[in-house]
Amino acid sequence: MSATAPSASATPPPPPALPGTPPRTPPRKPGSPVAGFFIDLGIAIATLLTLSMLSGLLWGMFRAVEVVQESGPDAAATAMQQLGQPGALAQILMALFATGGAALVLYFLRRRADVSERGRSWQAARRASTWGWTLLVATCVVIGSNLISWLAKLAGSEPVPSNLALMEQALEHFPWFLALFAIVLAPAYEELLFRRVLFGRLWQAGRPWLGLVLSSFAFALIHEIPGTSANGPLEIAQLWLVYGGMGAAFAWLYQRTGTLWAPIAAHALNNAIALAALVFLGLH
Repeated sequence: MSATAPSASATPPPPPALPGTPPRTPPRKPGSPVAGFFIDLGIAIATLLTLSMLSGLLWGMFRAVEVVQESGPDAAATAMQQLGQPGALAQILMALFATGGAALVLYFLRRRADVSERGRSWQAARRASTWGWTLLVATCVVIGSNLISWLAKLAGSEPVPSNLALMEQALEHFPWFLALFAIVLAPAYEELLFRRVLFGRLWQAGRPWLGLVLSSFAFALIHEIPGTSANGPLEIAQLWLVYGGMGAAFAWLYQRTGTLWAPIAAHALNNAIALAALVFLGLH
């Protein structure tokens, strides 16, 4: 494993991405990379919200049909009261549809990899040092997250992640699907969106540190949105520090190794450890 960090003064090569995608057309002359970043982010938010509303509408229609079938002649008068909230499986599928869909739309629309990028990605993935860095970063993320939580607990701050109740419900009823979602699917589409698309644009433009900061903040924000839980400002700040640090570590790993497979694997390891802790120790 090489201990030499990438040169900050050298112009980085175009960041590689997931292999297997068709070559893109020649890019247009670039404008402001920061403007491009916020355009990407805006498209991602708009797509995510649109797909979220669509998935919610589809779930409501499906649930309404079930209520009508179960309630008989009086269903029309009682349907709205009986629809309820989506269960754990429905919420996870809706998140997968919305966020995963947004990641794919942004990737193919704005940051599709070409043949040379995919080739460099596979070359990097075949280096042993890539997986040594991946294991090191995943270990540091786990240790750092737990250290932040321990120090915050000493200060009287014990936030509850907004998705904890959902994870516990899914773990009780759909454990294998939750494992597939948390360890395979979520790391893949989140790294595609936050590292390949958002961080990658500014990295390619020669501003990796700005890309690291902005993409990590976006990563933290989407995992803990203010007002969606009972957490106060101090607890939200703690969760943002954990998620933001995680995003920054994965962005650095992407830049250090040159392949998106590395942060996907590190993200998957982190989620697997967190899920195992929830299963066996009841920790979050």
